[in-house]
Amino acid sequence: MTFNPLHNPFPSARNVHYARKGMVATSQPLAAQTGLEILKRGGNAIDAAIATAACLTVVEPTSNGIGGDAFALVWTDGKLHGLNASGRSPEGISIEKVKALGHETMPVHGFVPVTVPGAPGGWAELCKRFGKLSLSECLAPAAAYAREGFPVSPALGKYWDIAFRFYVKHRYNPAFAPWFDTFAPKGRAPEIGEMWSSAAHAETLEEIGETYAECFYRGWMAADIEAFSACHGGFLTINDMESYAPEWEDPISVNYRGYDIWEMPPNGQGIVALMALGILNGLPTTQHNQIEALKLAFVQGMANVTDKERMKFTVKDLLDEDYLSLLRDKIKGDAQTPAVTPPAPSGTVYLAAADGEGNMVSFIQSNYMGFGSGMVVPGTGIALQNRGADFSLYKSHPNALAGGKKTYHTIIPGFITRGARAVGPFGVMGGYMQPQGHVQVVTNLIDKHLNPQAALDVKRWQWTEGKHILVESGFPDDEIITLSAAGHEIVKTSEVGGFGRGQIILRDPKTGVLAGGTESRTDGHIASW
Repeated sequence: MTFNPLHNPFPSARNVHYARKGMVATSQPLAAQTGLEILKRGGNAIDAAIATAACLTVVEPTSNGIGGDAFALVWTDGKLHGLNASGRSPEGISIEKVKALGHETMPVHGFVPVTVPGAPGGWAELCKRFGKLSLSECLAPAAAYAREGFPVSPALGKYWDIAFRFYVKHRYNPAFAPWFDTFAPKGRAPEIGEMWSSAAHAETLEEIGETYAECFYRGWMAADIEAFSACHGGFLTINDMESYAPEWEDPISVNYRGYDIWEMPPNGQGIVALMALGILNGLPTTQHNQIEALKLAFVQGMANVTDKERMKFTVKDLLDEDYLSLLRDKIKGDAQTPAVTPPAPSGTVYLAAADGEGNMVSFIQSNYMGFGSGMVVPGTGIALQNRGADFSLYKSHPNALAGGKKTYHTIIPGFITRGARAVGPFGVMGGYMQPQGHVQVVTNLIDKHLNPQAALDVKRWQWTEGKHILVESGFPDDEIITLSAAGHEIVKTSEVGGFGRGQIILRDPKTGVLAGGTESRTDGHIASW
């Protein structure tokens, strides 16, 4: 049976979406509609992705912000391009300096884990290279929502309240005061359906648009970030901001049962998904084999992935078929606890966008761990990420903290091609669930022949450590029995937030018709025409 994105042999909890001229899929309805608005104004899929991403900083601030990072895979003119818009650690930071502050591991909140934000630079770079509209035009709808306000959606309201309850303990810490001023101006999280706005956020977006982000990296915003950092024990300086530039990189891939699955290269963890799929290539796609392949890939990835310039082993080493075969041979009929096998030397938002001209974008953006560091630059709406929290303070670790270094990054956009044709973008956001979600979605599409919506609706599993596997409520009982018999320690949970949130858009190569699926585990929405 041949995979066909328009084929629908299995029912889904929600219907697959079809369109011809354009489609935007993401986790918040207003953001998806913003992308569609840009398409109808004459923009292309790249413009729509930028507009949607900027809008998400306003209408889903619990997962991303202006002060976060981004990655993108862009299909245009028959070629796939990769953009790494993640930032580096401050040049002046070091393991010794962090330990001198009393930390034995990298802190999660405050200014210490703040790295240079890459998202605004990513928007500007995408716009200049591939966009049809100006950056100001792309950011205008987001600025309008920030200034005029919008009603808080259900999933957003839930996670906003969770974040507020966490930050309450920092209420009297001056470093966190701007977070409360911006995101809890009434002394609480906004309620579901309540209007929320931020004029400062709007003004920041407008100036980023007018200057193509120059004001953010080499203007008053960079100066304000440095001043706020200096006041609260941070290491980020205007020199770190000025030296930042997004990087175009060649995407990496494995062929999985006739389809090329693409990810961004390290410092992202997309290589973990590719390794797992490469291992599965020689095996039946059972749940057990998927879990074991993913465990093996994760252990190797966590032991090797960091800033690509400082990795001991290359992408070629880690995706070498002989190496993958060695890992494949470790999979037995019972659950294993994997160990590192070196090769031979040699809270996030995701969106997918497509237009009627053949352009397609897989885009992911995040502050990490919800609102990120909890640091909000006063009077700007800029919530800063905490990506540095993933650095190790052990000097021997590949991802050891150092100045001017990119950390192991969890956010990963995915893309599928076949031969010289684009099949389409896909992604599942959610920390270390992301490679696991990518593997599950890809196997649902290709092995089970599910349409995009059905592929997303399938109940998911998540490996956490050892033989411990979390499964969603509603996960098939017969699968639980089978996995338990193989030695997996299964725990069923009703909390859906930990199983990722995905979007998929696929294009039929003969008709150009787009088929899309959106996430039922959040306020997912597809806007199309």
